[in-house]
Amino acid sequence: MSKVVAWGILVVGFIASVISVWPEKTIQHPPGVLCPDPPIQENIDNPTPWLKGDFMITPLAKFRLKALVLSRENYYFGRESDLSPVDFALGWGRMSDQTVIDQISISQGSRRYRWKTSSRSLPRTMIETNSANMHIIPASEEVENKLDEVYRGSIVTLSGFLVKVTADGGWRWKSSLTRNDVGDGACELVWVENILVD
Repeated sequence: MSKVVAWGILVVGFIASVISVWPEKTIQHPPGVLCPDPPIQENIDNPTPWLKGDFMITPLAKFRLKALVLSRENYYFGRESDLSPVDFALGWGRMSDQTVIDQISISQGSRRYRWKTSSRSLPRTMIETNSANMHIIPASEEVENKLDEVYRGSIVTLSGFLVKVTADGGWRWKSSLTRNDVGDGACELVWVENILVD
């Protein structure tokens, strides 16, 4: 390995480390539910796949939601990051109410969304069914540029598709199709064709 390549890897690693610990911008809201409606999903019976680079994208369902950004996490390394550079933890219903969010500690990492609370007034099922970690695949450069405007506390409206992605070597990544699951495989993989940021 040449010295230039080695230095390049060190510099990229350093920048990623600084970004990961830099305080993120947070938008605060007054009390009240900001995004009352759950995501809208329409499953596709006979999907027509398409290519994006080396990835085969198969749409599983039309998808649209307006949600509060509970957290965001950028990714720079690994095959997944070539396709999906960011995850949004999103909340709707009671999980878009600042008074509820203030009682929950939320974090992301390793393509997962984690939460914890000491409040006994917040049912676990309410949190789990009114929030989700979503792997964002920008469908265009315009959408990708718009992702930089999204912060913790932003309100976003996304539309596109929940998808399955395959690539050479048997690599596979598939979206959840329900908001009621938890754990591995419970995240949504979203091909985003349009995004509005409030």
